[in-house]
Order: sequence, then C-alpha cells, then structure tokens
Amino acid sequence: MNRFRCIPLLGLSATLLTLAACSVRAAGPSVELKGHKFDVEIAADEPSRTRGLMFRDSMADDHGMLFVFDDAQPRAFWMKNTHIPLDILFFDQDYKLVSVQQRVPPCRSDPCSTYPSTGPTKYVLELNSGMADKLGVKAGDPISVKQ
Repeated sequence: MNRFRCIPLLGLSATLLTLAACSVRAAGPSVELKGHKFDVEIAADEPSRTRGLMFRDSMADDHGMLFVFDDAQPRAFWMKNTHIPLDILFFDQDYKLVSVQQRVPPCRSDPCSTYPSTGPTKYVLELNSGMADKLGVKAGDPISVKQ
C-alpha cells in the first residue's frame, strides 16, 4: 500500500508530526455498492487478472478485488488455487450490475467449474462469500469506483 513520503525534520515536535504523518496510509482505490465502501485491489492487466485472489487464505470483510477489462463482453471466472469462497459480481461499461455468482466455492479438483456472467461485462468485483446477500444486490444496481 502507498504511504506518504517521510522527510526527517529537526526538533522534537517536528519529528513527532513527521512520525504521525508516516503512520497514516494513503487512501487506495475503493468501490461503493449499496452504501458500503470496499477497499479494492485493481486487476487491470492480464497477469494480475490471471492471478486474482489465488493462494489467499482470508480477506477482510471490507475488501475485494476489482477486475477491469478493456471491453465489455460475456465473461466467466473460475476458482483455481483460490482458497476462499467468493461472490462474483459482474458490471457493464456503465457500472451497472449485470449478474452475480453467489457463494462460489474454492476449486478442489481439476478441471475447475466456471462461473459466467449473463451478459456483457467490463468490471468484475470479487467479495467475500455471502456479501451479495448481505447487501441485497440486484441487477441494475450501480457501483462507484474511486481511485
């Protein structure tokens, strides 16, 4: 995560202020859905989209991963090497929810099942399993993305 650049200053009070500023993390990207904010990792290139949330054993409830594609088309995701169950939310080019794959389990054997969108998708948000139900999402719900 990005941090503020720390510049050493002379004097005790200046040093304390510098240390306080250094401990504050810079705001990263986030999305808002149904009034809830999620800090997200962005997967906008092929290597990061391929890796996704693989090999993670947990994820904070207020975190997720946002996959960004160059175009809108039907998409399918799989859970190979993903250790945590997820909700996969598919959004169109206008940031409107197209469809949701809920409570998608980790893949335990090859070949892994795929989980498709029901229409063209440009953005995909992965959240912890059960979050879509908790938020009460439905087709057409908008998402806002903040960098």
